[in-house]
Amino acid sequence: MEPKEYRSSIIERRKDVLASLENLGVKIYEQMDKGYFPSVEMPSRSTDNIYYDQKLRQFILGDKTVRRSARNIRHLKPFAQLVWAALFSYELTSQRKTSTLRDVYYSAQAYEMTFKDQQESNNIITDLETVLGFSREDFNIFPEERSAVFGDLTISYTVPGYEGKTLNLTSHPDGVMIGPALTSAEFVETTADKVIAIEKGGLFTRFIEENVHKKFNALLVLTAGQAPRATRHFIRRLNRELNLPVFIFTDGDPWGMHIAMVIISGSANAAHLRDLTTPDAKWSGVWATDIVNYKLPTDPLDEIDMKRLYELQKDPRYKEDPLWQREIKTFMKIRRKAEQEAFSRYGLTYIVDEYLPAKLEETR
Repeated sequence: MEPKEYRSSIIERRKDVLASLENLGVKIYEQMDKGYFPSVEMPSRSTDNIYYDQKLRQFILGDKTVRRSARNIRHLKPFAQLVWAALFSYELTSQRKTSTLRDVYYSAQAYEMTFKDQQESNNIITDLETVLGFSREDFNIFPEERSAVFGDLTISYTVPGYEGKTLNLTSHPDGVMIGPALTSAEFVETTADKVIAIEKGGLFTRFIEENVHKKFNALLVLTAGQAPRATRHFIRRLNRELNLPVFIFTDGDPWGMHIAMVIISGSANAAHLRDLTTPDAKWSGVWATDIVNYKLPTDPLDEIDMKRLYELQKDPRYKEDPLWQREIKTFMKIRRKAEQEAFSRYGLTYIVDEYLPAKLEETR
């Protein structure tokens, strides 16, 4: 996408978000003006209304809906909280300001709107997403930053006060944090021909020290465990806008598998959203078969790990590619797990010199 086209798309998206919030307010006002108890209807997020769509390759919501009405005393508080969340989101979006989920929780007190805890506040924001079909990031609400990116990509900022300023993502040796300013930036130019997503900070730092971005012509993305939604959206943009294949490296355990799968096909919790998945991304390791083939130091899988494996085995997403089923079965057979750092038994640079090139070749 050309820079002018991208800037135009951001402006149009913001207009759509504001119009959607305004329409919600008008609908509620008109109901009250006609003497009705105001209500909103939204798709149900219950587990029996979440389905895996093989065409989209992600979870989606079904046709069941729920209604929240001021007529019902039990709905009155969450209805008021939803209306407040829409107001706050409108203020953020129209003024082009950002907020964290934590800040939303505390900001409510200034409006004499109370939540019993942050989880209740987070749930109301998710309700608003479901009602309007936009993500909280579209409302300029973000979680705390913890992911990072490093590599030869020049971006141009679009946020107020920094419009047009450019930055190359090799500018900081610890990587550049993936926050609101970066996720909304234009991609100007890159020499990279792939993205390597890495679960853990130690390996991310090692890859930077060993110049993996140069040796493998790659952009390095630290997911810091389960990738935040902004990071998943950013990875999708790298894949879609720059046509960069994505390779994911995680710990060799069922949780690492799930971290990779969420990047690839999303999560049930975000079934009401789109544009967070990278369906053609590849889980490149650490595989259970790698644990065997490389004779890695391991720890035993505990009962929770095994329970998770059985859940993954039944998950429809893990049935599409024989690789996933093969690795699940191998984990169950060996009942062992290994961390990415386990390759250090062969030397500090072994993972870069031997393992990484072999896995990129195997999964490209």
